[in-house]
Amino acid sequence: MFSQTVEYALRAVCHLAYTAPGSSTTEEIANSTKVPIAYLSKVLQGLVRAGVVKSQRGVGGGISLVKSPKELTILEVVNAVDPIVRISTCPLGLKAHGKNLCPLHRRLDNAMASVEEAFRDTTLAEVIAEPTTSIPLCEFPAARPTNKKQ
Repeated sequence: MFSQTVEYALRAVCHLAYTAPGSSTTEEIANSTKVPIAYLSKVLQGLVRAGVVKSQRGVGGGISLVKSPKELTILEVVNAVDPIVRISTCPLGLKAHGKNLCPLHRRLDNAMASVEEAFRDTTLAEVIAEPTTSIPLCEFPAARPTNKKQ
């Protein structure tokens, strides 16, 4: 349902949310999230362009979130790299349908509306704070950094 780019972007921002307010290098994010570094670089560029993350070059630089994890929603991340497309007119181009979607396309659009709402209502802070017994997808640091060297 969602592209690999969305999956990789979500992994990257979850890593950054976990280490916030600090920053991470592209290599650190790639190693933690198991995302190929070349692909991750392109994903991060898209997130920078969309204003989700910022990049600072040089000593003490790295990638960091623009907003706090409590303010950044899953929907913002998804829409930054591969926006959710809603159905507003007949996808078949049938003039008789126009904006009056048939029952099938109305249900598909309703499903996308539900996904949008769920993602709009979920922050990164909620995702990383949720207790779980499953093995994590990504190996985050054992403890949050308290004083990262700049």
